[in-house]
Amino acid sequence: MSLEEGMRRAAQLLSSSHYAVALTGAGVSTESGIPDFRSPGGLWSRYDPSEFATLSSFLEDPSRFYRAASEFLSVFTAEPNEGHRALARLEEMGILKAVITQNVDGLHQAAGSKRVVELHGNLRECRCLSCGRLFPIEVLAEKIVQRGEIPPLCGECGGLLKPNVVFFGEALPGEALREAFELVRRCDLLLVAGSSLAVSPANFLPPMAVEAGAELLIVNEEPTPMDAFASVVIRGKTGKVLPELVERVGKLSRD
Repeated sequence: MSLEEGMRRAAQLLSSSHYAVALTGAGVSTESGIPDFRSPGGLWSRYDPSEFATLSSFLEDPSRFYRAASEFLSVFTAEPNEGHRALARLEEMGILKAVITQNVDGLHQAAGSKRVVELHGNLRECRCLSCGRLFPIEVLAEKIVQRGEIPPLCGECGGLLKPNVVFFGEALPGEALREAFELVRRCDLLLVAGSSLAVSPANFLPPMAVEAGAELLIVNEEPTPMDAFASVVIRGKTGKVLPELVERVGKLSRD
């Protein structure tokens, strides 16, 4: 299938969908300057996740994590890109019912998406591991950047502060996971955008959608394990492909 044929078919599938859901990964946010994790040159090529991003390693030596926290500071100043805005537009059009994301940057919400399910938590907040209080992530950033407080501690009880994201070895938010499964079982089209589908449980969602009879549409720069099961696979940057798809869907709805 040529690129033009794929774009045309994808637009037709989206425009005829009654309950489309998107699943997004790091590739949606790299165009906003957010570092990728698994791609060549990504964070995990510079840091061993078993030593850097597991819950056990964090608890053993939180300073090691926070000394490298500058890698994540770009999240605080990042802006949504055209891919994020395209998904928000699909929701405005009544086609997309929700975005399930593996990302923690909050850029879908910043772009205008209303229903966002965050499988891996978020970087809008930090949590005290002693008293459980939640604080805006700006509290954490101020302690690290302006005060040089490494590791940063809770101003209420003196406990260790941790970004409210899911580390390796940590359970995913149960409510988010349940909502994601419910959405995928219900959808008639699952749009996978910018995800390698290499991480569980997110990679369970496309097979679940296909088994339930949904169309699978994949937009990603690299191959994924689910390409053979997709109705359409489009190779490219989500920031370029998704806006064009939205434009095509809009034209179909006006015809």
